[in-house]
Amino acid sequence: MRPARIVHVGIGNFARAHQAWYTMAADAERAWGIAAFTGRRPDVARALEPQQGLYTLIERGDTQDRLTVIDALSSVHPGSEARAFARAVAAPDTAVVTLTVTEAGYSPGADPPRRLAQALVARHQRRSGGLAIVSCDNVRANGELLRGRVLAEAESLDADAASWIAREVSFVSSSVDRITPRVSDADRELVAREVGLRDEAPVVTEPFSDWVLCGEFPGGRPAWESVGARFVDDIGPWETRKLWLLNGGHSLLAYLGLGRGYETVAQTVGDREIAAALQRYWDLAAGLLPGGERLDLDAYRAALRGRFANARIGYPLEQIASDGLEKLRNRVVPVIRAARRARVDAGPALAIVEAWARWLVADPERAVSDQNGQALRAPLALGGAEARRGLLELLEIS
Repeated sequence: MRPARIVHVGIGNFARAHQAWYTMAADAERAWGIAAFTGRRPDVARALEPQQGLYTLIERGDTQDRLTVIDALSSVHPGSEARAFARAVAAPDTAVVTLTVTEAGYSPGADPPRRLAQALVARHQRRSGGLAIVSCDNVRANGELLRGRVLAEAESLDADAASWIAREVSFVSSSVDRITPRVSDADRELVAREVGLRDEAPVVTEPFSDWVLCGEFPGGRPAWESVGARFVDDIGPWETRKLWLLNGGHSLLAYLGLGRGYETVAQTVGDREIAAALQRYWDLAAGLLPGGERLDLDAYRAALRGRFANARIGYPLEQIASDGLEKLRNRVVPVIRAARRARVDAGPALAIVEAWARWLVADPERAVSDQNGQALRAPLALGGAEARRGLLELLEIS
C-alpha cells in the first residue's frame, strides 16, 4: 500500500478518474498514496472499503475500452469522519491536500473551507510544517478563493494558526478536465467479465485528460508533469478557456437538449440547430477570451467536438444540468458580462440562461436536488415570466 501523503476531499467519480489516475501514473516508486474523504454522501467509501480502495478505471474511446486497476487510494473515509480528516491533514507526512467539492463548496459559509481550517489549525498545533492545498473545481481563481475562505474561518478559530496558514500554506489554483459520466450495471458487468472480479465502484471516463496547475508545493508532490500535467505561472487563460468553452458548452447542450427530449451529450450535439447554437456560443466566448493567441483555440474546439460526439461515453444531460445556479455563475455569466463590456451581442450566452430558466419553470421540483434549492424556490413559486425574471436576478444579469 502506498503511504498516504495526499489527502483528498470529495472522492467521487471525477477525482478517481483524474487526480488518482495522475498520481498512480506518475508514481512508479509507489511513494504517494491518497487518504480520501467523501463529500455529501458516504456511498463511495462504503463501496471501496471492502475492496481496500481498489477500483477499475474504464477509459472509453470511440471504439474500445481500456481497463486499469487504480491503487492510488491508501484509505477511504466517509466525509462525516471529521476527526479522521483533521488527523490526516495534520500528519507530518501529508504534503498535499486536493479538493473536488463542486462550485457550491466555495460559497460563503460552505462546509469544506470550515473543516479545512479546523484541520489546518490542528496541523499548526502539531507543528507539522507547510503543505499545498490544490483546488480542482470549476471555479475561477479557485486557489485564491479557497485561500480567502479558509483564512476567514481560521481567524475565527485561532489567530496564530491563521497567520501560520497565510505564511506556510500554499493554495494552488488548477484547471481540470476529464469527462466522467455515471456508471451503469453494464459497466460493472464489463469489469467482472474482463478483470474477473466484482467491482462495486468502477469509474468510466474518456481517454482525454488535462490538468494545469499554478502554485508552490512546500512539502513536495508527485511528478504529475511526467504524465501530462502542466505547471504555469498564470492559470487565468487556461481555466477561462475550460470554463467558458467546455463547461459552458456542456451547460448549453444540457438545457437545450433536455428541452428537446434528448438524454446524452452525444445525442444533443448531433442536433443541427443545437450544434449551430453551440458554434455561435463558442464564437462569442472565444472572441472574448484573454490570452487567446497562446491557447490554440481552434484545436481545442475541434477536440471538444470529438469528445462531445463520443456516443460510447453517454454523458447524461441531467447530470450536467444539476446545480445550475452555481455552474452558470462560473461558466456562462462571465461570458455575458464580458460581452456587455465589449458591447457585442451576448445573445448566444443568454440563450443558455434562458434555457435553464425554462427547464426549471417547467418543473420546479427539479430545484429540490439543487444545492441552491432554497434560493430557487422563491422565484419559482411566482411561476411564468415572473419566475424567469427572478431566476435571472439570482444570476445578477436581469
